[in-house]
Amino acid sequence: MAHWIRFKHKEEIQIGILDNQEIEVYDGDMFNNPSKTSKRINLSDVDLLNTCTPSKIIALWNNYKTLADEKGLSKPNNPLYLNKAISCILQPGKDIVRPKSYNEAIFYEGELGIVIGKHCKDIEANVASDYIFGYTCINDVTGMDIVKKDPSFDQWTRSKSFDTFGIFGPGIETKIDPMNIQIKSKLNEKVVQDYNTSDMFFDVYQIVSFLSKDMSLYAGDIIACGTNAGLGPMEHDDIIEVSLDGIGKVTNKLN
Repeated sequence: MAHWIRFKHKEEIQIGILDNQEIEVYDGDMFNNPSKTSKRINLSDVDLLNTCTPSKIIALWNNYKTLADEKGLSKPNNPLYLNKAISCILQPGKDIVRPKSYNEAIFYEGELGIVIGKHCKDIEANVASDYIFGYTCINDVTGMDIVKKDPSFDQWTRSKSFDTFGIFGPGIETKIDPMNIQIKSKLNEKVVQDYNTSDMFFDVYQIVSFLSKDMSLYAGDIIACGTNAGLGPMEHDDIIEVSLDGIGKVTNKLN
């Protein structure tokens, strides 16, 4: 496994591969042949940062069979998606902040995230793995009551783009089978989501291929693969943890 992280050490932003509790430090661009240095730093001596700075965050809707069955939905003809504003990104471990303009339900959604590794446009699914750098944990936080607030227009982008609603990390795992990852969400230590990526309608390679035919994807871009049954609301001071086997976990409090 190669678990890439981005961190601050002595006021310098650096990248490296996490090896147990030590970081093998690399120079250069994580996505463009970085070079290994002789330096090793203890994980306890650094501040973790978001693993990358995406140009876009794309989030899928209705991509899991179990949740579709629960909601009375069928498999769509193609991946269905929306955008989250880049300004919604939350730094590791920081609090999710309720917007002053919104006092209704805020949902957690534990998901697998794809991280693109290089410019990707008009590709087929059989070569998509060449364009994927790795995978990360996602909590696709959503102001759910906004979605249907206006009967003429589903407000998905607004509901998911509030500041602090974009959570990903804690690193990027490059060597893992994306077709068989167990995802768990714990709300105040209680397991509320527990599902496998094998339940997807569209796998990661089909998703990347489809999106690449709509738009250019760039190194560091993140695609949230959709959530499954068990998503639900959080209350003030609730702690939500999203963990993906082989990748790690993100933990945040709703403030």
